[in-house]
Amino acid sequence: MFSGIIEEFATVVAISRDRENIDFTLTCSFAHELKVDQSVAHNGVCLTVVSVDREQKAYVVTAMKETLERSNLGMLAVGDEVNVERSMLMNGRMDGHIVQGHVDQTAVCTAKEDAQGSTYFTFEYLADIEMAKRGYFTVDKGSVTVNGVSLTVCNPTQGSSTVPSSFQVAIIPYTMEHTNFHCIEVGTTVNLEFDIIGKYIARLNQLSD
Repeated sequence: MFSGIIEEFATVVAISRDRENIDFTLTCSFAHELKVDQSVAHNGVCLTVVSVDREQKAYVVTAMKETLERSNLGMLAVGDEVNVERSMLMNGRMDGHIVQGHVDQTAVCTAKEDAQGSTYFTFEYLADIEMAKRGYFTVDKGSVTVNGVSLTVCNPTQGSSTVPSSFQVAIIPYTMEHTNFHCIEVGTTVNLEFDIIGKYIARLNQLSD
């Protein structure tokens, strides 16, 4: 489990394919502290550490086919920056919201606007009524995870099978500097994880129908 509070961004230094899986080698400041089998969220995707090179401060994680199909990890290239967060400690404050590290789908940035210090990003994603019934939607002032970052939703719209849904998030300068939001431009694909509480409520509504 994660909180959506990014520790830093890691850099992809190598990519290798093993049939339908992809192994990513990344470097970051805490790589030497990691252990094999430890969970780390990468752009919001929970992946297991499979090896660690403490001298090089590098580690390797593996993404399987379903993960690659649901997320933007398959688009990564050597040199790309990836938001990383180690699993949450249960003896501290929860500064973000409950994040499972199970990315639901991707979205595309359609606008980036200056807000006199902060920056508004608009994202669009496909979500028809059936997906909304499963909790794949955003609500005003609710929580959403974008590339692993816990954020508050602004101005959500509900789409249809032909019209994308959308929402905005406001990014403060600190978040812009310390996450890969500074790499996001119009047309960039990001990972989304919708609020788990909304998913449970949606499921309960289905069972009560």
